[in-house]
Amino acid sequence: MKMNIKWKDRASFLGEAESGHSVLMDGAPEVGGRNLGLRPMEMVLMGAGGCIALDVVLILKKGRQEISDCMVEIEAERARKDPRVFTHIHYHFILTGNNIKPHQVERAISLSAEKYCSASIMLGKTAKMSHDYEIVKG
Repeated sequence: MKMNIKWKDRASFLGEAESGHSVLMDGAPEVGGRNLGLRPMEMVLMGAGGCIALDVVLILKKGRQEISDCMVEIEAERARKDPRVFTHIHYHFILTGNNIKPHQVERAISLSAEKYCSASIMLGKTAKMSHDYEIVKG
């Protein structure tokens, strides 16, 4: 995997991935940023959330669960001193569909968290990880 990070101005950087996609990142105003994009650590957390959500959806679909929507609400805490690593990350899954079996959801989340989601597993080296979920009919 390759990517380029190009400094634009002040605390703003453009990240360009090998896939051809790009994203603007910007630092907080207190470090000279202008709030033009996500902070780099927000990108890290969002990437982990996308990774674990994708795994859960794919595992549930493979298990023939009638899932029509998946949202993951993430709350994270960071260390107060540098390096300000994540110390706790909680994933709350909201799964919508018909006849979704709770044991299938628990299995999907566990498989992703413990085996498949590289991003979440890496963050788990410094952060306590927790998960829960709710199933909404529809």
